[in-house]
Amino acid sequence: MEKSCAISRFLNKSGWLKLTGPQNVSFLAAGEYNENHLIRAAEGCFVLRINHGSQLGLGPEQIEYEFRVLQALSGSGVTPKPLRVLRDAPGLGPVLLMDYLPGEALDYERDLELAARILAAVHAQPVSDDGLLIQAEPLLEIARESLTLIARFDDHPLTRTRDRLLRASDEVMKLHLAHQDEFADEPMCLVNTEVNSGNFIVDRSAGQGWLVDWEKAVISCRYQDLGHFLAPTTTLWKTEQRIGPDDRQRFLGAYREAAGLGIPLETIGHRTAILERAVLLRALSWCFMAYYEYTCQDRVLTSQTTLKRIGRYLENMECFLP
Repeated sequence: MEKSCAISRFLNKSGWLKLTGPQNVSFLAAGEYNENHLIRAAEGCFVLRINHGSQLGLGPEQIEYEFRVLQALSGSGVTPKPLRVLRDAPGLGPVLLMDYLPGEALDYERDLELAARILAAVHAQPVSDDGLLIQAEPLLEIARESLTLIARFDDHPLTRTRDRLLRASDEVMKLHLAHQDEFADEPMCLVNTEVNSGNFIVDRSAGQGWLVDWEKAVISCRYQDLGHFLAPTTTLWKTEQRIGPDDRQRFLGAYREAAGLGIPLETIGHRTAILERAVLLRALSWCFMAYYEYTCQDRVLTSQTTLKRIGRYLENMECFLP
């Protein structure tokens, strides 16, 4: 109730929206670095997003970065419309106001083609640097990011897990050297890099869908999103599903058609599989880092479900690493 009062007070005083009181504010969802609140106002329904950290190392600029990403994607028709942003709202911290999108989480059995069309629409948007981060060599950049996560805490208790992740990082570095030419001519586009089922919102009655949560977006090649979408560390994060070979082909085929790509489906699958290797490394490296934050520090946003999932991933690491 205290948070709802603070949100209501801020929105009224700032003039962003006019609310009759905290009863117009309700908690919607929270991730690892942001919390979202549903705002019911006379003008309609909105989401106020409160930021608590940055995976990109941007500090207090994180919320403004996400705002710029959403502005760049405003023509896609499949992302939330950003309305207002403030780096330090009184009593709240960094906040972003955006349109509310109704629906439910993506279902991997029913919504694969819709997800493919959403990603194709995102990747088709014009790219403008506008201060956005660029990963021109995604394998190299993801491997470096993973190393940073692995090395963040010197006194991490899971030493054997660290050693295994370091070996996996070396393997991705070798993969980068072996396939540099593979992605040299790939056009750059905005990629989300966190395309789990919970970040898709589907309104099946209208046959529409959207991709939300753009905190970690970068300019890179399309295969980073495709590999992330198909990776088992992604599908198992919110569900108990893996995407099998047939559904994998169905998804990539739908994406190829929606994106109007002239390259063979086999090539798309090959490049996606290469990036998937790096995505798996990054996911497990983040779990390794987050395990320390959850068990050895006072984390701002916590979830016992997430902690259990982290433990499960780390205990079964060999099932994910090739």
